[in-house]
Amino acid sequence: MKHLVEVEKGREGTDGAPSVGPTYRSAFAKDGFPPPIPGLDSCWDIFRLAVEKYPNSQMLGRREIVDGKAGEYIWKTYKDVYDIVIKLGTSMRSLGIEKESRCGIYGANCPEWIMSMEACNAHGIYCVPLYDTLGAGAIEFILCHAEVEIAFAEEKKIGEVPLIQRLYFLYVSAIVSFGKVKPEEREEVEKHGLAIYEWSDFLLLGRDKQYDLPVKEKDDICTIMYTSGTTGDPKGVLISNRSIISVISGVTRSLACVNEAFNAGDVYMSYLPLAHIFDRVVEEIFIYHGASIGFWRGDVKGLVEDMGVLKPTIFCAVPRVLDRICSGLQAKISAGGFLKKTFFGIGYNYKKGNIFNGVKQENAGFVFDKFVFSKVKQGLGGRVRVILSGAAPLAKHVEEFMRVVTCAHVLQGYGLTETCAGTMVSLPNEIAMLGTVGPPVPNIDVRLESVPEMGYDALGAIPRGEVCIRGESLFSGYYKRDDLTQEVLVDGWFHTGDIGEWQPDGAMKIIDRKKNIFKLSQGEYVAVENLENIYGNLPEIDSIWVYGNSFESFLVAVISPNMQAIENWAQSNGITGDFKALCENPKVKEYILGQIKSFAKEKKLKGFEVIKAIHLDPVPFDLERDLLTPTYKKKRPQLLKHYQDIINGLYQSNK
Repeated sequence: MKHLVEVEKGREGTDGAPSVGPTYRSAFAKDGFPPPIPGLDSCWDIFRLAVEKYPNSQMLGRREIVDGKAGEYIWKTYKDVYDIVIKLGTSMRSLGIEKESRCGIYGANCPEWIMSMEACNAHGIYCVPLYDTLGAGAIEFILCHAEVEIAFAEEKKIGEVPLIQRLYFLYVSAIVSFGKVKPEEREEVEKHGLAIYEWSDFLLLGRDKQYDLPVKEKDDICTIMYTSGTTGDPKGVLISNRSIISVISGVTRSLACVNEAFNAGDVYMSYLPLAHIFDRVVEEIFIYHGASIGFWRGDVKGLVEDMGVLKPTIFCAVPRVLDRICSGLQAKISAGGFLKKTFFGIGYNYKKGNIFNGVKQENAGFVFDKFVFSKVKQGLGGRVRVILSGAAPLAKHVEEFMRVVTCAHVLQGYGLTETCAGTMVSLPNEIAMLGTVGPPVPNIDVRLESVPEMGYDALGAIPRGEVCIRGESLFSGYYKRDDLTQEVLVDGWFHTGDIGEWQPDGAMKIIDRKKNIFKLSQGEYVAVENLENIYGNLPEIDSIWVYGNSFESFLVAVISPNMQAIENWAQSNGITGDFKALCENPKVKEYILGQIKSFAKEKKLKGFEVIKAIHLDPVPFDLERDLLTPTYKKKRPQLLKHYQDIINGLYQSNK
């Protein structure tokens, strides 16, 4: 496998233990992992060294709002941010917040979020991000579980604070608003014995005091990041300075080896939640390189406009965002008239053919890039050279489409909070890696472990098994949950729970989830996530949830169909009605069910793996109905609860 080097042999299982495959690492680390970066011992050093090297470079920016309209980006330099961070840290210390205290940050991405985080880094205070979309119940749990002592909050979130006072006033002593505080909010908070500060006032709180920054070690915890979780309470993942520094070293080497190194001229659009490890690590990498970070306005409808003004060079996204961009582009193409549609199709097929024949992205369709696809590029600001997708699987047809039309390298990555995000990423100009998450980043080792009960053999002709990871980027454990830590960390290896398959070129393909397996009434085991990944490749399907249980003999599914595909088919077949009506139309359901059965036959699925009944929901699975985690993973118990009556009906009508 050309992109891997083998560092340990595999072995057959003994005494009931499963067999394990060979241990591999990136070919970019064939001579060893990247050496320690001099002077880089903590997350504070990442920022401190950047300030020393790039004091006058633009660091954090947001759009100026004048008369309700968004204008140009207004920037703070690295030195500007450093001065504010020092004031924030001094004010926190003046309230008795010491090293290893816990500081919560609640709200959408903004410059104050980063500055609060850096103040925590400066004084060795544990930063505890609070998901903006987690909901009050989870936030209450996290604030109590982590025993948060001071909380920074977005201005509009302050009004929510009194709702959860009953649980966390025992720990929190002060609340700091990123903006103003309304008199009634101040009265309510102070009634509970807490102090509350506006941002500008808090900066002055420690003006007559001075505190030395504590010594920070690589193994010190810098953040407790709570996983959103598909079931149960969130888990507090302890992330050390060493973990983040290791990822920076690995990603930096990986990008340099493919001639895509980040630099001080790069610009990043910050809109993915900073409370999630994906965006947190990406922004740390940008800060390390002295690059610029611009923040969106918090409205998904205005994201493309924000990008047009900011003109980012690197764009990170979750699949849901890329799905929407892809669907929007295809809708515009279909509405563009016969000539435009035909010309686009010719350009698309020409460039795609060249890419699949090994021609590099930048040379695959120069003329069409200039006259056809340049409009897509301009829609993303005009300067994006790398699009990185993470947090969940990206549909193969979406990845292919975006690779062709965006004039940028579209790379799919893989990682977990426990692995500090950066674990594997596909490589530019490697079309064989389409639909995979690429080889490991050169700071970790990876191996597969057999899962016999699911038929996955790590030593088979096609190696498949649970993905296990070893390296300095791993988390330090689950906060207050040693039992859970010992379940997943065994002899230095983190067991991800994801089922992977090594590809011939050394890329990893995630094909299943170890826990998402159930038995049908006839005794057959179903690996449901694998089926969802397979059926999700159908162009008629945007998202699919497959369901079955041990009391039933067949599978059913709830599908979020692709609007354009359904409307085009309906128009061709003389069926009228809006999208909601089409989803309820028996002929449309029959058509999609037929596509599913044909696809299942093509993929040689077993009879019990073929879906027998479906429900079409015109509303995509979403966070608002608690059907997805903030990283867009399916919440299976919640999906069952939400669609229980529909599921019952599907089984009743198909017996």
